[in-house]
Amino acid sequence: MHGHHKTIAEKILSAKSGKDAKAGDIVDANVDYVMVNDVTGPLAFQEFEALDCQPVREKIVLIPDHYVPNKDVASAQQAKEMREFAKRWNIPNYYEVGRGGVCHQVMIDEGFAAPGRLIVGADSHTCTYGALNAFSTGVGSTEAAAVFATGRLWFKVPESIHVVLKGRLGQYVAGKDLILKLITDIGVDGANYKALEFAGTGVAGLNVSERMSISNMAIEAGGKAGIFPCDSATVAFMKTTDAGKWSAVTADSSAVYCSELEYDLSKLESMVSMPHLPSNGKPVTEVDVQIDQAFLGSCTNGRIEDLRLGAQILKGKKVHPDVRLIVVPASTRIYQQALEEGLIAEFVKAGAFVSGPTCAACLGGHMGVLAKGERCVSTTNRNFIGRMGHKESFVYLASPAVVAASAIAGRIVRPQDLKE
Repeated sequence: MHGHHKTIAEKILSAKSGKDAKAGDIVDANVDYVMVNDVTGPLAFQEFEALDCQPVREKIVLIPDHYVPNKDVASAQQAKEMREFAKRWNIPNYYEVGRGGVCHQVMIDEGFAAPGRLIVGADSHTCTYGALNAFSTGVGSTEAAAVFATGRLWFKVPESIHVVLKGRLGQYVAGKDLILKLITDIGVDGANYKALEFAGTGVAGLNVSERMSISNMAIEAGGKAGIFPCDSATVAFMKTTDAGKWSAVTADSSAVYCSELEYDLSKLESMVSMPHLPSNGKPVTEVDVQIDQAFLGSCTNGRIEDLRLGAQILKGKKVHPDVRLIVVPASTRIYQQALEEGLIAEFVKAGAFVSGPTCAACLGGHMGVLAKGERCVSTTNRNFIGRMGHKESFVYLASPAVVAASAIAGRIVRPQDLKE
């Protein structure tokens, strides 16, 4: 079944389709899990009901996160439809508000994401699980409904770009800085319909959380997936989740890539993406922008490592009087950890607003919507026009370290630029 010379993407899609598949082939593959959220779910349920069949219950994961706790009547209705679908079909994997969080983090926390798996989600940032050596990608609600019904879906096997990493990140430089730099280098469509496959000695120096930030934003370069190899860090991480059986997938040494990129992590600096595209990256040192809001959270950067770093930078300091800092852990598990470690207390003491897990400000949902002319530095993944509120507001994407430091300074800076 496996011919030689395959990338990780080709191997996973070959294994899941039972075909000797290579880039460009169309395959019909067996999907491990399909996930929908409160925004994309209702349309998928409608499409599924029209098919008039039984769902493949154990493959379906339902996670309300975009507009929860419900912010208005329309969002309450969406969440209610999801709850009712879960009850009607007795879907075991439904994560109620307060028992879940941001969909991609819940997929990871709860062991759905694992090496070698094929996962689709009706949310573009489903590519996050590539950090764990899976092939995961975003699909439309109609495709999600097809997987509800059959457990399968067609895929075009993507070509892969080989991203070779070496060196180690310097202090306060993050995986987020690598992906902002990469998107700036290749453009928002630089990886259209391709997989970014990360490799090289530099991978070992990136913890799994950094890898998640990187895979999460593969889509911002047009990528179908952002895939990491499975190494000792992956194996150790998988022991912290209840994932069941999985098997690692390694690219063949003679695999064929459509192109190659090389990055020395030790040479990277803190980056910021200027409005209104993730590809408008600049080193923070070249930017002088006053801010009204700072947001630390989301599926890109709301993990415990991000919160620890933010709290460490804020310790003994105060959020600038002209700034509101909004901190939102990505999942209930992370929220609980942050409580136990005293991080929430640190944030509150510094003058930040902290909430339970939800997508919040990221998509201009609630808790952090921007007014006309306001500027926000954010750990999220998109800064399109109107993304976080008014179409004349401005979002600057950066790492948790830069967001925390900027909240203190009142303008976009690195932690090392703060006056003692």
